[in-house]
Amino acid sequence: MTRAWNFSAGPAALPEAVLRRAQQELLEWNGSGASVMELSHRGKRFMALAADAEARLRRLLDVPDGYTVLFLQGGATQHFAQIPMNLAGPEDHADYIVTGHWGEKAVREAAPYLDARVAATSVDTDYLRLPPRDAWVLSPGAAYVHYTPNETIHGVAFRDIPDVGDVPLVADMSSNILSEPIDVSRFGLIYAGAQKNIGPSGLVVMIMRDDLLARAGRPMANIFRYAEHAANDSMLNTPNTWGWYLAGLTFEWLEGQGGLAAMGQTNARKAGTLYGAIDGSGGFYRSPVDVPARSRMNVPFTLHDPALDAAFLAESEDAGFLALKGHKAVGGMRASLYNAVPLDAVNELVKFMRDFATRHG
Repeated sequence: MTRAWNFSAGPAALPEAVLRRAQQELLEWNGSGASVMELSHRGKRFMALAADAEARLRRLLDVPDGYTVLFLQGGATQHFAQIPMNLAGPEDHADYIVTGHWGEKAVREAAPYLDARVAATSVDTDYLRLPPRDAWVLSPGAAYVHYTPNETIHGVAFRDIPDVGDVPLVADMSSNILSEPIDVSRFGLIYAGAQKNIGPSGLVVMIMRDDLLARAGRPMANIFRYAEHAANDSMLNTPNTWGWYLAGLTFEWLEGQGGLAAMGQTNARKAGTLYGAIDGSGGFYRSPVDVPARSRMNVPFTLHDPALDAAFLAESEDAGFLALKGHKAVGGMRASLYNAVPLDAVNELVKFMRDFATRHG
């Protein structure tokens, strides 16, 4: 078996050590006589696993007291709708900072449940830069301010946390959570689909300030109410036990790597290596994103001649690189550099890119 270098935007690479551990434990986990997927989520063994995973996540992110951690289902897209259901009433409004495809979708999915106002957008730049802070129009009385710190498709990211005053800040961190330290206390709610830096698809991790749990201002089924999930330790219904287990292994792996400070340094080095190769290619490759807004997780780039795209993709796949094709919305190429993508993978990609440019320049 030969594993390729996987640059997929999601579902994305998982740490090889995590996969091997899961492989070893697949048939029998922790002396239970069964796979973790076959055990009751309400049994003592799985409850202990769940508590351990939460404790590791809290340590990694230094989650302060007064925040609840939830392990939910549905993907981040479901929570585009579920968040306004829980944080606002039908007569309320919320502000959205839109810097790419996922910010756009968050607004659309929220619109049936409240007045979703676009307080700032960079659509006029094709989402190649961030909207200047002095152009944001935040509205008085907003239930919350929502933004996407890292846009997976467009490769645009915030390097700081926006100051929105006393209004709860809500962040879709699906593609940058756990990539470096963050100050959780600056947020009212953080949520993230697991399939990039946490584990397999089908799981959503949410970190929510406790005072927001009681906010829901509309009738809804209990299954949609975050407070109900919190009251039942994320086991109101049968959770994604396999995803939860793998998330716990990933958290353990991250601790073994030195935590988020070490991971942030590694991720900065990976991104710097790839952007350096792009910028130093003499124009053969180009990053379209404004330099201060460049993502460390998702690096879109183009070739100087689009007629070479097909050859680049075919040759890169033959050379053992996966998923370098850019999203259909923007075209070109994209390399996603999540935590599980090692520096060696980036170095090998840079070698290939230089060789390709030499042969086709």
